[in-house]
Amino acid sequence: MHKIMFIALLLIGRQGLAQTDTSGVVVNKDPRVDALVQKQIEINELTTRDARRNVPGFRIQVINSPDRNKVYAAKVKIYEEYPDMKPYLLYQAPNYKLKVGNFKTQEEAEQALQQLSRLFPSGLYVIRDVIEIKLSDVSKGDNTNP
Repeated sequence: MHKIMFIALLLIGRQGLAQTDTSGVVVNKDPRVDALVQKQIEINELTTRDARRNVPGFRIQVINSPDRNKVYAAKVKIYEEYPDMKPYLLYQAPNYKLKVGNFKTQEEAEQALQQLSRLFPSGLYVIRDVIEIKLSDVSKGDNTNP
C-alpha cells in the first residue's frame, strides 16, 4: 500500500514540475527586501572581518609547564622587556603554554628568538601557528609582524 502511494505521489510531483512555466509571471518585490539584503551584507562584513585578520605564520613558544605561576611570571617578563611582542597564554590540560609574537616568516621568528634567549636561555621554539595581522597591512598587501 505504501509503495502505491509513493509511486502515485512521485508521478503527481513529476507532472507538477513539468507543468511549471515561468513565462508571463510578474514578481512584485517590496523595496525593503533590497534594504534588508544590503543590511545583512554589512553585518556579514563586520562579523567576518576578524577571521580575515588571521593567517598562517610563526610564533615563539616560550614555556610549556603545568605550573601556572611560572608561566605567568614568564608572561610578565615578556611584557616588561618586550612590550611590542604580544604574548598568548593557552591552557591545554594539564599544561599552560606561553607563545609570543606574530611573525610572517620563520626568519623573523628566529631573529626574535635570539633576543628572547637572553631572558629565557632554554626551551624556546619557533612553531607554526595562526597569527594576527593588522587590517591596515592586509589592505596594503603587507602581512608583516604587527
